[in-house]
Amino acid sequence: MLEVTLRSEQQNDIQAIFDLTARAFADVEHSSHTEQFIVNALRAANALTISLVAEYQHKIVGHVAISPITISSGALNWYGLGPISVAPEYQNQGVGSALMTQVLDQLKHMGAAGCVVLGDPQYYSKFGFKVISGLILADVPLEYFQAISFEGSFPQGEVKYHPAFEATQ
Repeated sequence: MLEVTLRSEQQNDIQAIFDLTARAFADVEHSSHTEQFIVNALRAANALTISLVAEYQHKIVGHVAISPITISSGALNWYGLGPISVAPEYQNQGVGSALMTQVLDQLKHMGAAGCVVLGDPQYYSKFGFKVISGLILADVPLEYFQAISFEGSFPQGEVKYHPAFEATQ
């Protein structure tokens, strides 16, 4: 387990986060390879609710973004997790898990109702995420879209991520 320092992003981290995100997703099969542009677009739209970095030996080796989502039922205070990035040479050493644990704690403490994530069901289920029938992300296989509720109940409806997720540059 790598001993990393977790902290909120600072202005001078922006380029390092961009580069890290691009490298982390470079070889990911189910990626549009636009994740670094999405993070910048969320930041520019003032929609980066939480942006945490993991530092190891004064170098940013991980990052996670949280942004608001909308649900067609009108449920409020729900967020989307992602992208989450770990430098390829530091993957499978607990960096992603440390970021996940910290960011979910921060969401709980700020009074969020819950969080959704699109990704590997086996990985995210370790943090309490699960498939919720009736909570849908269009054009995505159900098993890859999961949610965690901090209040015990789950909304129903179609989820929409922030428009920044359409960013391609």
